[in-house]
Amino acid sequence: MEIESANCKFRVSECEDIEQLSVDYPVKCERKIDGLETLVQELHRVFSKSHVNIQEVQSLMSAYKSDPKQWRKFAKFDRFRYTRNLVDAGNGLFNIMILCWGPGHASAIHDHADSHCFMKLLSGSLDEVRYEWPNNVEPEIAKKLKTKSNRRTLSENEQITENSTNLDVNENDRCQKSYQNGRDGCQNGHNEEDCGYDAQSMKEIGRTRLEVDDVCYINDAQGLHRMENPSHVDGAVSLHLYCPPFDSCRVFDSRTGKSTEVKVTFWSMYGKKNKMVIETNPSDDQD
Repeated sequence: MEIESANCKFRVSECEDIEQLSVDYPVKCERKIDGLETLVQELHRVFSKSHVNIQEVQSLMSAYKSDPKQWRKFAKFDRFRYTRNLVDAGNGLFNIMILCWGPGHASAIHDHADSHCFMKLLSGSLDEVRYEWPNNVEPEIAKKLKTKSNRRTLSENEQITENSTNLDVNENDRCQKSYQNGRDGCQNGHNEEDCGYDAQSMKEIGRTRLEVDDVCYINDAQGLHRMENPSHVDGAVSLHLYCPPFDSCRVFDSRTGKSTEVKVTFWSMYGKKNKMVIETNPSDDQD
């Protein structure tokens, strides 16, 4: 796939070609970025355009080789929970941060609020565990897919008239069933609240071990995930970029699939502890 084919608007649901966003394989990069400051400058250049090229961003992050001397001042650990430490606010178009994971620290299962999420491991190792969306929650990207499918059906069938609205309803049903990949969901005519939750809602679909300088990407079209430090002895440090930035997301109960919207905060900003940080339960965090 050529890099030019992965152009996208800032929000995932605004992308013209959603299928091009499945960039979950390593991107090769011949160049080398010799400093974290240079990486941030390059990212500002990329995000000055009217679109996001997700492969270019991933390639830049791969080109930077971790050097603790460059990021140590941003790496703030906490004994009881992992921390989110802002490195650059990206002029409001993106933000880049360093997350510090103590031994055994982990995030909750969470979404990414219709944003692009890039991750690079700087120190230690992390496990990324991906999940399907529970059948009682629908992300913005799924709504976009259904709308596109409806438009395609209308354009292909010249016989559809204003009196054939039932076809749109049926198409929505088919899209929803296709999106859920055969999972048991709410029966027709029932509200989500009536369907309840079940322990099968959070289905694990993949697990990847990230080592130093590995880079990965996820968006809501690809599912949910959680990050965890598998070591009970050593810490881990990771570099994260979100486009666009967000201050809240949804976390999911691993046993029931029930979602809760939570605020996200920074433990430190630009190397200094944030005095306004709100202490929350570690299970309510995201990465």
